[in-house]
Amino acid sequence: MCFVQLGLAQKQVSRIKKEAFPEKALALIEDYLDNAKRVRFYQVTDGAKQNFEAKFKKGRLLYMVNFDGNGSLEDVAFGIKEFDIPEDTWLSIKTYLSANYPKLRIKKIQQQHPLVEENPEKTLHEAFQNLMLPHINYEIIFSSKKERKFQSYEALFDAEGNLVKVRELF
Repeated sequence: MCFVQLGLAQKQVSRIKKEAFPEKALALIEDYLDNAKRVRFYQVTDGAKQNFEAKFKKGRLLYMVNFDGNGSLEDVAFGIKEFDIPEDTWLSIKTYLSANYPKLRIKKIQQQHPLVEENPEKTLHEAFQNLMLPHINYEIIFSSKKERKFQSYEALFDAEGNLVKVRELF
């Protein structure tokens, strides 16, 4: 077991063995792990909250499947590029970011499929089909100049490009 300290997000991420991953979570994603590459399991501690995450590459996408401490699905995310976002949505996101954050540098973009209708199977199916649905989100990690130095942020936008939340990363 190895420890990785992510100073930016103030999270402690520990890589764990498959056997230490919650059975409930593993049973839910087992079929999606067929033909997957670079399968890794993590335990994430953020303050008092504990989560689990499975990361793997399938096709050309790097998937991150997030579970709560009990092994219940929270969301599925995968990395994308700006041209993968619908043009109107990207324009709304870019307009907001440019207006509020000087000297903007985008570091990472993810498409996020949150748990839908308390139905984890449906959420997983939609995420792995890469469907463009009205309930998906876009998570943008970026940096911007603040008080003469760059500060990193994480912003979450809905499918239409409206800001849901933004937080500073440390």
